[in-house]
Amino acid sequence: QVQLVESGGGLVQAGGSLRLSCAASGSIFRFNAMGWYRQAPGSQRELVATIRSGGSTIYADSVKGRFTISRDNAKNTMYLQMNSLKPEDTAVYYCNADVFGTLPWYWGQGTQVTVSS
Repeated sequence: QVQLVESGGGLVQAGGSLRLSCAASGSIFRFNAMGWYRQAPGSQRELVATIRSGGSTIYADSVKGRFTISRDNAKNTMYLQMNSLKPEDTAVYYCNADVFGTLPWYWGQGTQVTVSS
């Protein structure tokens, strides 16, 4: 069982920055991939960014050039640096771990990000 704990959410003005962290209970360098997803009220959960074990990354079009996903294997922690935040980035952000390349995936409890205009 992998446990994921997010932190770093909060309230920020449009144009501001936040850095989210996801601390994992296991050795993340062994994980197939990790990622960030978000869910706004009344919307489905959507992919924000993923990072694979080899370091390759994928971003949603809506965050390209503004968000950066990274990880520190020594600290078993993944990050999401969010710059130039927009009100439409407001959502609960969830950390995800694809440990074995197949189900089950693991999820954190989520952290709220609110961007005011």
